[in-house]
Amino acid sequence: MAKILIVDDSVSMRQMVTFTLEGVGHEVDQAEDGVEALEKAKAKQYEMVLTDVNMPNMDGIEMTRQMRQVDGYQFLPILTLTTEAADDKKMAGRDAGATGWIVKPFSPDKLLATVNKLLG
Repeated sequence: MAKILIVDDSVSMRQMVTFTLEGVGHEVDQAEDGVEALEKAKAKQYEMVLTDVNMPNMDGIEMTRQMRQVDGYQFLPILTLTTEAADDKKMAGRDAGATGWIVKPFSPDKLLATVNKLLG
């Protein structure tokens, strides 16, 4: 199974996503904002990153942009999980390097299906 980094300032959202992914055997680490996520990505290689957009210190779009500059993360799947549904936000995420976009709330089944598709 995959090593996945979850980035969200909401403790309950991190717990729900972690529970869902660990339930099928993935190894999950958590970060509460983009700054912490970049530190973790530089210290450990993940196979996928799931990130919120709206977070303190560094939002998910800027984190995605910077993460694409980290060795080993240029082509890694980065999935955005957010309440943001506006086309301009999705376009900004895509331009920053996001691989996919899921709008909250979402079902665990949809999350797992998307994760499995992106991991190939």
